[in-house]
Amino acid sequence: MLKKSLTLVVAAMLLVAQPLLACTNFLVTKGASTDGSTMITYAADSHVLYGELYFRPAADYPEGTMLDVYEWDTGKYLGKIKQARHTYSVVGNMNEHQLAIGETTYGGLPELVDTTGIIDYGTLMYITLQRAKTAREAIRVIGELLAEYGYYSSGESFSIADPNEVWVMEMIGKGSPRDVADKRGRVRKVHNKGAVWVAMRIPDGYISGHANQARITTFPLNDPENCIYSPDVISFAREMKYFSGEDKDFSFSDTYAPVDFGAARFCEARVWAGFNRVSTGMDKYAEYAKGYDLKNRMPLWVKPDKKLSVQDVIGMMRDYYQGTDLDMTKDVGAGPYQSIVRWRPMTWKVDGETYFHERAISTQQTGFSFVSQSRSWLPDPVGGILWFGVDDSYTSVYVPMYCGITAVPEAFAVGNGSMMEFSDNAAFWVFNQVSNLAYTRYKDMIVDIQKVQSALEGKFVAYTDVVDKAAVELYKQDPAKAREFLTDYSVNQGNSTVARWKELYRYLFTKYLDGNVKVKDGNNQNPKVKYPGYDESYYRMILEKTGDKFKFGGESH
Repeated sequence: MLKKSLTLVVAAMLLVAQPLLACTNFLVTKGASTDGSTMITYAADSHVLYGELYFRPAADYPEGTMLDVYEWDTGKYLGKIKQARHTYSVVGNMNEHQLAIGETTYGGLPELVDTTGIIDYGTLMYITLQRAKTAREAIRVIGELLAEYGYYSSGESFSIADPNEVWVMEMIGKGSPRDVADKRGRVRKVHNKGAVWVAMRIPDGYISGHANQARITTFPLNDPENCIYSPDVISFAREMKYFSGEDKDFSFSDTYAPVDFGAARFCEARVWAGFNRVSTGMDKYAEYAKGYDLKNRMPLWVKPDKKLSVQDVIGMMRDYYQGTDLDMTKDVGAGPYQSIVRWRPMTWKVDGETYFHERAISTQQTGFSFVSQSRSWLPDPVGGILWFGVDDSYTSVYVPMYCGITAVPEAFAVGNGSMMEFSDNAAFWVFNQVSNLAYTRYKDMIVDIQKVQSALEGKFVAYTDVVDKAAVELYKQDPAKAREFLTDYSVNQGNSTVARWKELYRYLFTKYLDGNVKVKDGNNQNPKVKYPGYDESYYRMILEKTGDKFKFGGESH
C-alpha cells in the first residue's frame, strides 16, 4: 500500500468531521437521456442524517413576514430573512415546477467560512426550491440571498436542473469579519459578506458529476448563455493574494479548493467511476482518480456512449468500482463474503504509517438518495418525478414520487422515527434492517435482495407511462384531481414498498439464520439445510496466516 501524505489525513478528518461532506451528484442533460428528460442524482451520505422525505406545501405570506433560518445539519438557529410572498410546494429536493437541486460539500480554503452568515448550504437549497421555477432563476436567487444575508457554510457544489437545462454551480464564502491594518498601522474591520461563485450549463448531450471536490477550473468570461458568475469571483481572489495571473487563466477549483491525494482518491474517484460506467476513454484518467497524477484532471463533462435511461442513472448510484482496479469486492477488506462496505474511520495507522479504505458511491451511511427526472413535454405536476430511496443505494429501492403530490407516504414522512428512535414502519429503519443483516453475508444475501429490488423498480418503470397518461387526462379536466391521483399513486407505492421490504427481512433472517442456508423441503417439518462455509480464497488466506495450526490430524509439536 502507498504511504500517505499529510493531505490525505486532513482530507479523511474532514470526511468524518463535516456531517454531509460525503455526497455524490451526477447531472444528465436532455440530449443524454433516452426520453429527453433532464436528470440529477444526489446521495446524502451522513452518519447522522435520518433518511426521510421532506414535504413543504405551497403557501402565501403577508408582506413583512420573516423566516427563521436553522442550519440543516445541526438545527442551530442562524437568524431571520425576509419570507417570499408566495412559495412553491417542494417534495424532497424537487419543487412543483420540476426544478431539482442537489449538493456536495467540498470545504475549500478554511479561512473563507463566514461564521456570521445567516444561510447555510442545506437551507439554501430548500429556500431556493420554494422561490424559483427554473435553473437560471435558482442561480439568481442563490446569488441574491447570499449577497444579502451572508453564507454560513464552507465550499459547496450544487446540481441544478429544470426540464430544459442542467447547471453545476460552485461557491465558497469570503470569510468572517477580520481586522486589517493599513500602511500606517491603523486597524479597520473588513467583512466581505456573501460568496464568490461560478455556474456552468452542461452542454446538451453530455453528463457531469461532482463528489466533494470543486470541479470547475477555467470558465468563459463572456458567455452568459452558458456561464454565470459572481462579479468578484476573480477580483476577490486577487484581493486575498490567491491569484495574480490573467483573468482568462483563472481556475475556480485550483484557487479556492486545490486537488490533493485525498480529494482525488476519496472524491474525484467517485465521479470517475460513474463516468467510467457509461463513457469509454476514462482509462486515461484512472491514475488521476487514484491520486497519483493530479495534473491530468478529468473534464467537467463527458459524452456517454449511449443515451441513459433512469435505470442506467440509478445504476451509476450503485457503483463500488466494479470491474476496476479499485473494486471493493476484490481486496482483503471484503472479507469472506465479498462485502462492499468498510467500517469507518476511513484511515488507520499501523507502525506510524497511514492507510485507507476506498470510498465508493454506494456506501452504508447514506441517509437518503434520489434520481430526479424533469420532463418538458408534460404538465409540471406530472412531468417531475423524484425517484427516492433511503439507506445504502445498493440495497435500496428507488420509489417514484411525482412532484405534484400533496402528501408523502407515512413510511417516509418526517417525524416517523429518528436517528435515535426506532420505528418499525419507517422506511429508513426497515431498509437498514435488511442492509445491515446483508452485511454479515453479503455475496449470498445481495442476490435475494436484488431480485426483489429489480422486481419493484421494474414495475415502477413499467407503470410510469400509464400513470403519466392517466394523470395528463385528469389534468386537462381538473389539475387538482390530477394531483390527488398522483398523490394516491406515490403514497401507495412508497408504503407498499416498505411493507414488501419487511417481508424480505423476515425471509432473509429465516433463510440465513446462524450462518446456514435453509430452504423449505416440500411438506416436511424440517427444511433442507446447507452449510456453505467460505470461499477457497478465504481458506487459503487462513493457511497463509496460520500455516499448519489448523491442519486436521497434524502431529503435536
